[in-house]
Amino acid sequence: MFGVTSSICFSASGTFAKALTDAGFSALQAVWLRVAGACVILVAVTLLLHGTGAVRELIRSKEARNGVLLFGLVAVAVCQALYFVAASRLPVGIAILMEFAGPALVVLYQRLVLRKQVRPTAFLGIAMAMVGLCCVVEVWSGLSLDALGLACGVGAAAGNAAYFLIIDRLTGAADPLMISAGGMVVATVVLVPLALPWNSPWHALGSSISLADHSVPGWVIALALVLISTVISYVLGGMAVQRLSAPVAAGLAYVEPIAACVLAWILLGQRLSAIQITGGVVVLLGAYTAQRAAVPQKATNAEPPTADPAPEVVTSA
Repeated sequence: MFGVTSSICFSASGTFAKALTDAGFSALQAVWLRVAGACVILVAVTLLLHGTGAVRELIRSKEARNGVLLFGLVAVAVCQALYFVAASRLPVGIAILMEFAGPALVVLYQRLVLRKQVRPTAFLGIAMAMVGLCCVVEVWSGLSLDALGLACGVGAAAGNAAYFLIIDRLTGAADPLMISAGGMVVATVVLVPLALPWNSPWHALGSSISLADHSVPGWVIALALVLISTVISYVLGGMAVQRLSAPVAAGLAYVEPIAACVLAWILLGQRLSAIQITGGVVVLLGAYTAQRAAVPQKATNAEPPTADPAPEVVTSA
């Protein structure tokens, strides 16, 4: 339930961000608004629930501290910045489908870096996902899609994989709330020189912004982006990863691109061709196949347990 809810909340981020960029925010300014707003809320909630003592304990732990720093830099700042740039230059559905090559990268990381055994069907799934992506981006049509947007989509996929792997690694060292709060602090600071938030059109938040055929107050869209698509989605997503492991949680996250395409279709009027829709389905099937192949199944032919050896008798001299 945590994973599915998180994915649905995540899926709306591209639609909300698109509305902000159409209102004058750059992609990086929109992502800075997102992480900075989430930072304020998450830090306040963390201090309220855990107190300053838990924060100091996290800072003193080298593993937790370095993990949160890496999470904020790669899984939040880099991933979200690249995804928002991709979403501003590509249809939202295509951008998020590209990002969701990330679960396949999780499988590759397990096999090539962690040296874990991965069944051949995992690589079949990866191949399916790549073929599907070729259909989604219509590689044969050359200039139909923006090259920079496509490159950012690939980078966002790597950041998406890092999201699952880092949280999984921090299981037992830091809880999802503290990981999310710390990550947002890091991302907020890192993105300042790139986003230049003081140049953002903040006045637009006090005006009405077009969202499909409706006019919505800008601050409502910004609040939805911060609260629903960032605070709730990151915390619940972290809870899912630490309860299920990275590959399984990544599988549940496949709900996100489907929901994102539907939202973009309904709210933004963006249309996908039949070939692109088919390619998207192949991407999801391929990524799901790869993820399922990486999930260890219960052994069916395990050796029967042996009897415990007789306890050693210790006698005192």
